[in-house]
Amino acid sequence: MSLGGVAVAQSQTGSIFGQAPAAAGETVVATNSSGLTREVAVDSSGRFQISNVPVGVYTVSLKKDGAIVDTRKDVALSPGAGASISFNAAPAGTTSLGAVTVSANALPSIDVSSVNSSTIITAAELRKLPVARNAESIALLSPGTTSGSGYFNGPGNHALVAFGGSSVTENAYYVNGYNTGEPYKNLGGFQLPYGAIDQQETLTGGYNAKYGRSDGGVINQIGKRGTNEWHFGGQVTWQPRFLQSTPTNNYYGHPAVPASTSQVNYALENPALAGTLHQYRNDNKQWETIYSAYLGGPLIQDKLFMFLAAETTKTQSNNVEVASAGLVQYNTDKDTKFYGKLDWNITDSNILELTALDNRSSTGAGKTYQFDYSTLKSGAFVTPNDVVKDNAQFYLAHFTSYITDAATLSILYGKAHFQDPTIYGESSVSSLPYISRPYNQNPALLPPGTGPNGITNGQTNTSWSSDKASNGTHGLRVDFDYKLGDHDLAVGIDNMSYQARNQGPNQQNPFNPALNYYWRYLTGNRVQKREIGWQTSMTMTQKAYYLQDDWQVTPNLLLDIGIRNDHFTNFNDLGKAFVDEKNQWEPRIGASWDVNGDSSFKIYGNVGRYYLALPDNAAERAANISTYLTTNYSYTGIDANGVPTGVVALGPTTSPDGEQGLPKDTQEVTARNLKPEYLDEFILGFDKKLNDEWNYGAKAMWRDLKTAIDDECSPTKIETKMQKMGLITTTDLFDANSGYYNSLYGASYCRLINPGQTNTMLVKSDDGTQSHLISMSQQDWGYIQGVKRKTGSLNLYLEHPFDGKWQARIDYTFTRGFGNTEGQVRSDFGQADVSKTEDWDSWQLMDGANGELANVRKHQFRIRGAYQISDEWLVSGTLLAQSGYPKECLGYYGTGGSGDAYYGVGAPGDPSGYNNYGSGNYHWCHGVRMPAGSIGHTPWTKQLNLGVHYTPAFADHKLGINLDIFNALNGQKPVQTDPTGESAYDPGSNTISIGNSYGDGIFFQPPRTVRLSVTYDY
Repeated sequence: MSLGGVAVAQSQTGSIFGQAPAAAGETVVATNSSGLTREVAVDSSGRFQISNVPVGVYTVSLKKDGAIVDTRKDVALSPGAGASISFNAAPAGTTSLGAVTVSANALPSIDVSSVNSSTIITAAELRKLPVARNAESIALLSPGTTSGSGYFNGPGNHALVAFGGSSVTENAYYVNGYNTGEPYKNLGGFQLPYGAIDQQETLTGGYNAKYGRSDGGVINQIGKRGTNEWHFGGQVTWQPRFLQSTPTNNYYGHPAVPASTSQVNYALENPALAGTLHQYRNDNKQWETIYSAYLGGPLIQDKLFMFLAAETTKTQSNNVEVASAGLVQYNTDKDTKFYGKLDWNITDSNILELTALDNRSSTGAGKTYQFDYSTLKSGAFVTPNDVVKDNAQFYLAHFTSYITDAATLSILYGKAHFQDPTIYGESSVSSLPYISRPYNQNPALLPPGTGPNGITNGQTNTSWSSDKASNGTHGLRVDFDYKLGDHDLAVGIDNMSYQARNQGPNQQNPFNPALNYYWRYLTGNRVQKREIGWQTSMTMTQKAYYLQDDWQVTPNLLLDIGIRNDHFTNFNDLGKAFVDEKNQWEPRIGASWDVNGDSSFKIYGNVGRYYLALPDNAAERAANISTYLTTNYSYTGIDANGVPTGVVALGPTTSPDGEQGLPKDTQEVTARNLKPEYLDEFILGFDKKLNDEWNYGAKAMWRDLKTAIDDECSPTKIETKMQKMGLITTTDLFDANSGYYNSLYGASYCRLINPGQTNTMLVKSDDGTQSHLISMSQQDWGYIQGVKRKTGSLNLYLEHPFDGKWQARIDYTFTRGFGNTEGQVRSDFGQADVSKTEDWDSWQLMDGANGELANVRKHQFRIRGAYQISDEWLVSGTLLAQSGYPKECLGYYGTGGSGDAYYGVGAPGDPSGYNNYGSGNYHWCHGVRMPAGSIGHTPWTKQLNLGVHYTPAFADHKLGINLDIFNALNGQKPVQTDPTGESAYDPGSNTISIGNSYGDGIFFQPPRTVRLSVTYDY
């Protein structure tokens, strides 16, 4: 059978194919509830295929000489998939209508037309399953996915998801074919109102050359559309506070303190904190109410249709901060979504779809009060809360023309506007500096009875975001598909443009312009002034074209062959390109073998290369003006606001990365031969019908990251290479008389490179008369190894599709992931500087980095199912049980030494200067390498969700009363722990401090919650 013509990933279409008795005058016609009709001829061998039709439910009929002789109803079509229909014989259970037979479609056959790896959840399944109302929770039903670190959240404050060991910024989000990813850092994406989701496809790998810009996964939502019948409905959902279980408190642990040596002493950072309450969480509850409604139907029968949906969510919560902050917030968050769609069947061969999507999110509104940890009660009012908004408006137009039965043209244009301002609450503390780590304040300088947590002042901001922050995107996609014999040929373009304004933090306090810093207390009567900010603007373009051939080699063998070419360009705030990556060729080859020729047993495989663009955020710190300054002081007093007094500088102001607020040269900040991040992926699997009710299968996947982008901050290595080349004749490093000092150690101090590859760096002379291209190999940088991120997985599954009574699916996934880089961000301490993390800044920072990956869980068990007890009652459930997150220890570098000469800034124990007498950044602790996973993992977690649904007959089953229980077992295990083992070095006493919170949980499973809802669907 010819099985080509199936699009994937962002696809909104699928295909219907199959076999009919070979006879003259036969055609097959497919009709959906929106009046769309497609009719194709049956070929001489009895095969037929209807390609590129919108997803939905179809009635498929066989015609003989224009008269219908056989019909299959309720044929469900999913994105990027094919539905197999056979008219070879009248199936059991059909109804004879003279010469016509009519039957409901049987349980879905295995889709032998697809070579991708995806999980498709329909609106019908979402109504049954107890799933949180966001795209990421739906995606977590798919094998090979994990929740991202709690440090990272997307629009609407949703937790993110990681695919196949990749970082959370390496995914793509689509709604009705348009990229709706968060445009600044690609942290998550904007999504449909939950009740407007017709289907969500979660793609974990193996997609063809039509689609790209992701080496993680794809979340593709398709919205509902109007039909020839009017429908409307609504829902009220309530998640009450009194039914939520009590969150467990978090106490400081008793981390092991190594024995002091002849070289250095070890001591707990603050012995008085051991075993005390770190964070009072018992009252950190939230409660939520959601109202939603929809309306859809024909404006003109069979011709013009509309669908409207709206949803508003109000979430209230308490947040008692950690003891050292002594604050509690009372928050009210609001999230509103609107979706509108028009479908116009201009003719039987031409369709126009218009989509509008509006997301408006407001997080944090409320008030902050003092919190007394001795009484566990809130106190005096401190400040209005800061409110973070995340708004987006999308407008899409999609035209499809079925030029002939063999030729299809698709044109999609979209435009989006984003606003993400921060509105700061003003109070008496607004003009004060933030106080970091007050527990390190010298107790001899504190008033009696202060306690171990020191003095703070209620200020919650170390830097400030703009109230005018905004983004914009626009994109054009054109696809032409032509069926030529056994080949389904496709060619197309896929272009996107991005523009960001006023993004990132600013160090200037808007309520006190003279204040552009905050204070961090260190041990040993020292305090550090920090000035950090880089608010800026930037733009980006992404262009691609592709060629694709779905070749039906034999009736049972399909080859999916394609090639894609991507071109990525990033511009700084002045419109100058600092990244321009051209001719990135991505071959994709997939195969599907219908072993028995009846869609009962498929063996499939896929080999592909996937490139990832840098998001807009890449310009921030890399190519635009940025400031990161630190100055260490001694002090003789502490005022009532926690501010040090009598300060005396202990040394000059320094910047660990040369960020001193100066402009950067776009040619110097990036390797001249920079290549985008990409990985190679290999998939082999099978799907097989066990019997008429059960399917089972297995899939093995291997992902190998071949190239990454990150910044290095080791200009001494370039200077050393130039000395060897004879370009610099001075012999000392950091020599201001080298003739190239400003280029090496000035604003372009850190440069984007491909770690492990040979990078060509541009260096200019101080007088501007000379420039040189310096070739820097892995050995020149000093790296022990290049980029390494390898992930292998094996998934086994058993599935019973819904048969009107029950459904179930069981997955077990075994995954091993190892390497020295997570990807574009760092989960262990929440660094979201995309492709500008601490990784690769120096070779010492990478020594010991080769360990387990943050977004891999070795064992995962997934179960989901639903059982229709009667026509009124249904029960359902989901289970995710998985092994833990890899623990690590960050500290001072090397096997150890003594005194400031070893542990001081730039000394052997802190060669990058990043510790700066404070928290450790190296994968070493107590003189020993400690890669991630080498010291264990967080505990296994078990997330069991249960649902009960009642649709009474007296309301004609249109009324629904639902009860969902999330985390029914109420497990509240830590899912990530504090990695900072060595938190400070005091040169006065030659002592390394062991962090009080080292190894303690920083993120936990949420407690058990109960959701009640009432729905009505007419």
